[in-house]
Amino acid sequence: MPLPTYDRFIEPILRHLARNPSGVHARDVYEVAANALGVKEEDRAEMLPSGVQAIYKNRAGWAHDRLKRAGYSLSPRRGFWQLTPAGIDFAARNPTPLSDEQVVEIASGNIDVGLHAGLRSDDERASDGTAAIAIETMASPDERLEAAIAEIQAAVTSELREVLARVSPTFFESVVLDVLHAIGYGASRADLHRVGRSGDGGIDGIISLDHLGLEKVYVQAKRWKNPVGRPDIQGFCGALAGQYANKGVFITTSTFTKEARDFGRSLPNLQKIVLVDGEHLARLMVEKGIGVSARMLRVPKLDSDYFDE
Repeated sequence: MPLPTYDRFIEPILRHLARNPSGVHARDVYEVAANALGVKEEDRAEMLPSGVQAIYKNRAGWAHDRLKRAGYSLSPRRGFWQLTPAGIDFAARNPTPLSDEQVVEIASGNIDVGLHAGLRSDDERASDGTAAIAIETMASPDERLEAAIAEIQAAVTSELREVLARVSPTFFESVVLDVLHAIGYGASRADLHRVGRSGDGGIDGIISLDHLGLEKVYVQAKRWKNPVGRPDIQGFCGALAGQYANKGVFITTSTFTKEARDFGRSLPNLQKIVLVDGEHLARLMVEKGIGVSARMLRVPKLDSDYFDE
Protein backbone atom coordinates (compact mmCIF):
# COMPACT_ATOMS: atom_id res chain seq x y z
CA MET A 1 0.00 0.00 0.00
CA PRO A 2 1.53 3.35 -1.02
CA LEU A 3 1.98 6.03 1.62
CA PRO A 4 -1.06 8.33 1.87
CA THR A 5 -0.64 11.73 0.24
CA TYR A 6 -0.26 14.68 2.60
CA ASP A 7 -3.89 15.76 2.29
CA ARG A 8 -4.95 12.43 3.81
CA PHE A 9 -3.11 13.38 7.01
CA ILE A 10 -5.31 16.45 7.54
CA GLU A 11 -8.29 14.57 9.02
CA PRO A 12 -6.45 12.45 11.62
CA ILE A 13 -4.32 15.42 12.67
CA LEU A 14 -7.39 17.61 13.07
CA ARG A 15 -9.18 14.96 15.15
CA HIS A 16 -6.21 14.27 17.40
CA LEU A 17 -5.67 17.96 18.08
CA ALA A 18 -9.39 18.36 18.78
CA ARG A 19 -9.14 15.60 21.40
CA ASN A 20 -6.23 17.46 22.96
CA PRO A 21 -7.21 21.16 22.94
CA SER A 22 -4.24 22.11 25.12
CA GLY A 23 -1.90 20.96 22.36
CA VAL A 24 0.44 18.02 21.72
CA HIS A 25 3.99 17.43 20.56
CA ALA A 26 4.38 17.06 16.80
CA ARG A 27 6.35 13.82 17.22
CA ASP A 28 3.28 12.24 18.84
CA VAL A 29 0.95 13.55 16.14
CA TYR A 30 3.09 11.93 13.45
CA GLU A 31 2.55 8.50 14.96
CA VAL A 32 -1.12 8.95 15.80
CA ALA A 33 -1.90 10.10 12.26
CA ALA A 34 0.15 7.29 10.73
CA ASN A 35 -1.65 4.75 12.92
CA ALA A 36 -5.05 6.15 11.93
CA LEU A 37 -4.13 5.84 8.27
CA GLY A 38 -2.76 2.31 8.68
CA VAL A 39 0.79 3.18 7.66
CA LYS A 40 2.94 0.08 8.14
CA GLU A 41 6.27 0.13 9.95
CA GLU A 42 8.23 -0.63 6.80
CA ASP A 43 6.50 2.26 5.03
CA ARG A 44 7.43 4.60 7.87
CA ALA A 45 11.07 3.86 7.12
CA GLU A 46 10.79 5.38 3.63
CA MET A 47 12.85 8.57 3.40
CA LEU A 48 12.75 11.59 1.12
CA PRO A 49 15.30 11.32 -1.71
CA SER A 50 17.54 13.68 0.25
CA GLY A 51 17.44 11.29 3.22
CA VAL A 52 16.76 14.12 5.67
CA GLN A 53 13.30 13.06 6.87
CA ALA A 54 10.84 10.18 6.81
CA ILE A 55 8.23 10.76 4.09
CA TYR A 56 5.23 10.20 6.37
CA LYS A 57 6.52 12.82 8.83
CA ASN A 58 7.11 15.26 6.00
CA ARG A 59 3.56 14.75 4.74
CA ALA A 60 2.11 15.13 8.23
CA GLY A 61 4.07 18.35 8.61
CA TRP A 62 2.68 19.77 5.39
CA ALA A 63 -0.84 18.71 6.40
CA HIS A 64 -0.44 20.72 9.60
CA ASP A 65 0.92 23.63 7.56
CA ARG A 66 -2.35 23.63 5.61
CA LEU A 67 -4.38 23.55 8.81
CA LYS A 68 -2.42 26.56 10.01
CA ARG A 69 -3.00 28.43 6.76
CA ALA A 70 -6.72 27.70 7.08
CA GLY A 71 -6.61 29.32 10.51
CA TYR A 72 -7.44 26.08 12.30
CA SER A 73 -4.13 25.37 14.05
CA LEU A 74 -0.91 26.99 15.21
CA SER A 75 2.52 26.18 16.62
CA PRO A 76 2.85 28.14 19.87
CA ARG A 77 6.39 26.81 20.24
CA ARG A 78 8.77 24.61 18.30
CA GLY A 79 7.51 21.06 17.77
CA PHE A 80 4.17 21.72 19.49
CA TRP A 81 0.81 21.84 17.68
CA GLN A 82 -2.52 23.19 18.94
CA LEU A 83 -5.90 24.01 17.43
CA THR A 84 -7.06 27.63 17.38
CA PRO A 85 -10.56 28.48 18.62
CA ALA A 86 -11.63 28.47 14.96
CA GLY A 87 -10.15 25.00 14.57
CA ILE A 88 -11.92 23.67 17.65
CA ASP A 89 -15.18 25.13 16.35
CA PHE A 90 -14.62 23.67 12.87
CA ALA A 91 -13.97 20.19 14.28
CA ALA A 92 -17.07 20.43 16.48
CA ARG A 93 -19.25 21.51 13.54
CA ASN A 94 -17.92 18.61 11.44
CA PRO A 95 -17.95 15.58 13.75
CA THR A 96 -18.17 13.12 10.88
CA PRO A 97 -15.32 12.55 8.41
CA LEU A 98 -14.61 15.58 6.26
CA SER A 99 -15.83 15.46 2.69
CA ASP A 100 -13.37 15.32 -0.19
CA GLU A 101 -14.29 18.91 -1.02
CA GLN A 102 -13.47 20.08 2.51
CA VAL A 103 -10.13 18.30 2.48
CA VAL A 104 -9.22 19.78 -0.91
CA GLU A 105 -10.20 23.22 0.33
CA ILE A 106 -7.95 22.95 3.38
CA ALA A 107 -5.10 21.39 1.42
CA SER A 108 -5.07 23.71 -1.57
CA GLY A 109 -7.40 26.65 -0.97
CA ASN A 110 -5.14 28.57 1.41
CA ILE A 111 -1.68 28.23 -0.07
CA ASP A 112 -1.36 32.00 -0.58
CA VAL A 113 -2.49 32.80 2.97
CA GLY A 114 0.11 33.89 5.50
CA LEU A 115 0.37 31.69 8.57
CA HIS A 116 -0.84 34.48 10.85
CA ALA A 117 -3.75 35.55 8.66
CA GLY A 118 -7.25 35.19 9.97
CA LEU A 119 -9.75 32.69 8.67
CA ARG A 120 -11.29 33.85 5.40
CA SER A 121 -15.01 34.00 4.77
CA ASP A 122 -16.87 31.23 2.98
CA ASP A 123 -17.34 33.50 -0.05
CA GLU A 124 -13.60 34.16 -0.27
CA ARG A 125 -12.91 30.44 0.03
CA ALA A 126 -15.42 29.54 -2.69
CA SER A 127 -13.78 32.00 -5.11
CA ASP A 128 -10.33 30.47 -4.74
CA GLY A 129 -9.61 28.51 -7.93
CA THR A 130 -6.68 26.62 -6.45
CA ALA A 131 -9.10 24.26 -4.70
CA ALA A 132 -9.51 22.40 -7.97
CA ILE A 133 -6.39 20.33 -7.35
CA ALA A 134 -7.32 16.64 -7.24
CA ILE A 135 -6.70 14.89 -3.93
CA GLU A 136 -5.16 11.78 -5.42
CA THR A 137 -2.45 13.77 -7.24
CA MET A 138 -1.25 15.74 -4.21
CA ALA A 139 2.35 15.56 -3.06
CA SER A 140 4.02 17.75 -0.47
CA PRO A 141 6.04 20.73 -1.75
CA ASP A 142 9.25 19.08 -0.53
CA GLU A 143 8.43 15.94 -2.49
CA ARG A 144 7.53 17.93 -5.62
CA LEU A 145 10.78 19.87 -5.36
CA GLU A 146 12.93 16.79 -4.85
CA ALA A 147 11.10 14.91 -7.60
CA ALA A 148 11.69 17.82 -9.97
CA ILE A 149 15.40 17.92 -9.09
CA ALA A 150 15.66 14.15 -9.59
CA GLU A 151 13.94 14.47 -12.97
CA ILE A 152 16.35 17.22 -14.04
CA GLN A 153 19.34 15.18 -12.87
CA ALA A 154 18.12 12.15 -14.82
CA ALA A 155 17.64 14.26 -17.96
CA VAL A 156 21.11 15.83 -17.67
CA THR A 157 22.64 12.40 -17.03
CA SER A 158 21.03 11.10 -20.22
CA GLU A 159 22.26 14.15 -22.18
CA LEU A 160 25.79 13.65 -20.84
CA ARG A 161 25.85 10.06 -22.05
CA GLU A 162 24.80 11.20 -25.52
CA VAL A 163 27.49 13.89 -25.60
CA LEU A 164 30.20 11.54 -24.29
CA ALA A 165 29.37 9.08 -27.05
CA ARG A 166 30.20 11.79 -29.63
CA VAL A 167 33.42 13.30 -28.25
CA SER A 168 36.81 12.21 -29.56
CA PRO A 169 38.58 9.33 -27.78
CA THR A 170 41.36 11.74 -26.76
CA PHE A 171 38.92 14.20 -25.19
CA PHE A 172 37.07 11.37 -23.47
CA GLU A 173 40.30 10.24 -21.82
CA SER A 174 40.79 13.77 -20.45
CA VAL A 175 37.20 13.82 -19.16
CA VAL A 176 37.79 10.54 -17.34
CA LEU A 177 40.88 11.92 -15.62
CA ASP A 178 39.00 15.10 -14.61
CA VAL A 179 36.27 12.98 -13.02
CA LEU A 180 38.72 10.72 -11.22
CA HIS A 181 40.52 13.73 -9.79
CA ALA A 182 37.20 15.28 -8.71
CA ILE A 183 36.31 12.17 -6.71
CA GLY A 184 39.65 12.19 -4.93
CA TYR A 185 42.29 10.47 -7.05
CA GLY A 186 45.68 12.20 -7.13
CA ALA A 187 47.02 14.88 -4.80
CA SER A 188 46.57 17.43 -7.62
CA ARG A 189 45.29 17.41 -11.20
CA ALA A 190 48.92 17.34 -12.36
CA ASP A 191 49.21 13.88 -10.82
CA LEU A 192 46.83 12.49 -13.47
CA HIS A 193 48.46 11.99 -16.85
CA ARG A 194 46.87 11.02 -20.17
CA VAL A 195 49.12 8.55 -21.99
CA GLY A 196 46.67 7.00 -24.44
CA ARG A 197 48.26 6.48 -27.84
CA SER A 198 48.85 3.74 -30.37
CA GLY A 199 50.66 0.85 -28.74
CA ASP A 200 49.85 2.03 -25.22
CA GLY A 201 49.19 -1.55 -24.16
CA GLY A 202 45.66 -0.74 -23.01
CA ILE A 203 46.72 2.07 -20.66
CA ASP A 204 45.09 5.47 -21.30
CA GLY A 205 45.97 7.28 -18.09
CA ILE A 206 48.21 7.05 -15.05
CA ILE A 207 47.33 8.47 -11.64
CA SER A 208 50.03 9.11 -9.06
CA LEU A 209 48.43 8.76 -5.65
CA ASP A 210 51.34 10.65 -4.10
CA HIS A 211 53.60 13.43 -5.37
CA LEU A 212 56.58 11.08 -5.68
CA GLY A 213 54.67 8.58 -7.79
CA LEU A 214 55.39 5.67 -5.47
CA GLU A 215 51.84 4.37 -5.83
CA LYS A 216 49.96 4.48 -9.11
CA VAL A 217 46.55 3.63 -10.55
CA TYR A 218 46.25 2.85 -14.25
CA VAL A 219 43.23 3.86 -16.28
CA GLN A 220 41.62 2.56 -19.45
CA ALA A 221 38.93 4.75 -21.01
CA LYS A 222 36.82 3.35 -23.84
CA ARG A 223 34.32 5.48 -25.78
CA TRP A 224 32.34 2.51 -27.04
CA LYS A 225 28.75 1.80 -28.04
CA ASN A 226 28.83 -1.97 -27.61
CA PRO A 227 29.04 -3.61 -24.16
CA VAL A 228 32.51 -4.26 -22.81
CA GLY A 229 33.10 -8.00 -22.47
CA ARG A 230 35.32 -10.23 -20.39
CA PRO A 231 38.14 -10.40 -22.99
CA ASP A 232 38.55 -6.61 -22.72
CA ILE A 233 38.89 -6.77 -18.94
CA GLN A 234 41.32 -9.66 -19.23
CA GLY A 235 43.36 -7.60 -21.71
CA PHE A 236 43.43 -4.71 -19.24
CA CYS A 237 44.64 -7.10 -16.53
CA GLY A 238 47.45 -8.10 -18.86
CA ALA A 239 48.36 -4.46 -19.44
CA LEU A 240 48.51 -3.91 -15.67
CA ALA A 241 50.75 -6.94 -15.26
CA GLY A 242 53.05 -5.50 -17.92
CA GLN A 243 53.39 -2.38 -15.77
CA TYR A 244 53.88 -4.44 -12.59
CA ALA A 245 50.71 -2.71 -11.34
CA ASN A 246 47.82 -4.03 -9.26
CA LYS A 247 45.30 -1.19 -9.36
CA GLY A 248 43.22 -0.18 -12.35
CA VAL A 249 40.06 1.66 -13.34
CA PHE A 250 38.22 0.69 -16.54
CA ILE A 251 35.71 3.33 -17.64
CA THR A 252 33.43 3.16 -20.66
CA THR A 253 30.58 5.14 -22.18
CA SER A 254 28.65 1.89 -22.70
CA THR A 255 28.02 -1.00 -20.31
CA PHE A 256 29.77 -4.15 -19.06
CA THR A 257 28.52 -7.64 -19.72
CA LYS A 258 27.73 -9.88 -16.77
CA GLU A 259 30.79 -11.99 -17.61
CA ALA A 260 33.00 -8.90 -17.52
CA ARG A 261 31.67 -7.84 -14.10
CA ASP A 262 31.95 -11.37 -12.73
CA PHE A 263 35.55 -11.56 -13.90
CA GLY A 264 36.35 -8.20 -12.27
CA ARG A 265 34.89 -9.41 -8.97
CA SER A 266 36.80 -12.70 -9.16
CA LEU A 267 40.26 -11.11 -9.27
CA PRO A 268 42.53 -11.91 -6.32
CA ASN A 269 43.08 -9.27 -3.65
CA LEU A 270 46.53 -8.55 -5.04
CA GLN A 271 44.92 -7.07 -8.17
CA LYS A 272 41.96 -4.70 -8.00
CA ILE A 273 40.05 -3.36 -11.01
CA VAL A 274 37.10 -1.00 -10.68
CA LEU A 275 34.55 -0.97 -13.53
CA VAL A 276 32.63 2.25 -14.25
CA ASP A 277 29.94 2.20 -16.94
CA GLY A 278 28.46 5.15 -18.83
CA GLU A 279 25.53 5.65 -16.46
CA HIS A 280 27.79 5.71 -13.41
CA LEU A 281 30.25 8.04 -15.12
CA ALA A 282 27.50 10.52 -16.09
CA ARG A 283 26.11 10.51 -12.53
CA LEU A 284 29.59 11.23 -11.16
CA MET A 285 29.92 14.14 -13.61
CA VAL A 286 26.63 15.62 -12.42
CA GLU A 287 27.55 15.10 -8.78
CA LYS A 288 30.99 16.70 -9.15
CA GLY A 289 30.03 19.38 -11.66
CA ILE A 290 32.23 18.09 -14.48
CA GLY A 291 30.88 19.31 -17.82
CA VAL A 292 27.71 20.66 -16.20
CA SER A 293 26.79 23.93 -14.53
CA ALA A 294 24.37 24.42 -11.67
CA ARG A 295 22.00 27.17 -10.66
CA MET A 296 21.48 27.87 -7.01
CA LEU A 297 17.95 27.83 -5.63
CA ARG A 298 17.25 29.55 -2.34
CA VAL A 299 14.82 27.23 -0.57
CA PRO A 300 13.91 28.83 2.76
CA LYS A 301 13.51 26.78 5.91
CA LEU A 302 12.81 28.08 9.38
CA ASP A 303 15.94 28.18 11.57
CA SER A 304 14.39 27.05 14.84
CA ASP A 305 17.72 27.33 16.67
CA TYR A 306 17.72 31.07 16.03
CA PHE A 307 14.58 31.46 18.10
CA ASP A 308 15.78 29.44 21.09
CA GLU A 309 15.90 31.72 24.12
